[in-house]
Amino acid sequence: MRKILIIQTASIGDVILSTPLIEKLRHFFPEASIDFMLKKGNEGLFKAHPLINNLIIWNKAERKYRNLFRIIKFFRAEKFDVIINIQRFASSGIVTILSGAKKTIGFNKNPFSLFFSESVKHNIKGENAGIHEVDRNLKLIESITDNSSFKVKLYPGKNDFAKVSQYKTNEYICIAPASLWFTKQYPVDKWIEFCDEADKDIYIYFLGSKNDVLLCDEISKKTKHSNCLNLAGKLNFLESAALMKDARMNFVNDSAPLHLASSVNAPTTAIFCSTVPYYGFGPLSDNSVIIETTKELKCRPCGLHGFNKCPEKHFECAYSINNQQLLNRI
Repeated sequence: MRKILIIQTASIGDVILSTPLIEKLRHFFPEASIDFMLKKGNEGLFKAHPLINNLIIWNKAERKYRNLFRIIKFFRAEKFDVIINIQRFASSGIVTILSGAKKTIGFNKNPFSLFFSESVKHNIKGENAGIHEVDRNLKLIESITDNSSFKVKLYPGKNDFAKVSQYKTNEYICIAPASLWFTKQYPVDKWIEFCDEADKDIYIYFLGSKNDVLLCDEISKKTKHSNCLNLAGKLNFLESAALMKDARMNFVNDSAPLHLASSVNAPTTAIFCSTVPYYGFGPLSDNSVIIETTKELKCRPCGLHGFNKCPEKHFECAYSINNQQLLNRI
């Protein structure tokens, strides 16, 4: 095996959960060149990644399909031995089947999986329900490796750790309060209540993207806790991971920061509101706990990804969580 390509053009969390394939392929094929295709905006996850030879970045925001056909042309020239397509959307399937690769592997949910050399079942609620997404992804390469498991892993560098060293002079916790989906997001007033009751000597750092600045501002300004700092939008992916690594605890939703914490084996408390760990997206750190309601709710889970508002208008899956469960994790 000389040239390998992995395709995952989905969200940040999905890209992080694909990293065990990089680790495993390098283990089994130490001399192979491993390339990775992802969408523009996520490339910072793999800055100076020691196991990746080349990043192929697909800009979906501008000239989406022109860029896609340019990438296909590049792939045909590269003559890959194998392409592993983790993404389940049609665009990635087109790239895969037109790549000219000797072997193509992907999930059966991809509309073009019929034309792959090998198609692998992907079931969240059926046959493979209850297993982690990492293990579902690793099934893609069982036929060319084995059935062993590998960990999620990112590689923050010296500069990333240096950037956040200024925040490590006191004991601290990190909170990533945002999510793309409202019903995956622990409520603002619950976060404020939690911060109010947290040990006053502990520093609280809020993490997130530029889109999360206002949310983090609201919590940090309304809490009575005096040692709070909003770092949302000020740290990149790997800098955030470097800060999370040495935190006393990281509090996250069922969202991308959860997987960022797993990638550096950081202590994690993951709060699941409308979604459930059974879908296979829970934390993987050695010191990790899932917190969810103990109340029997017929409406939970209300969906795989969540909603922009609670369909039942009560959001009990979040409000019935006792904050003492979070406080016990500090």
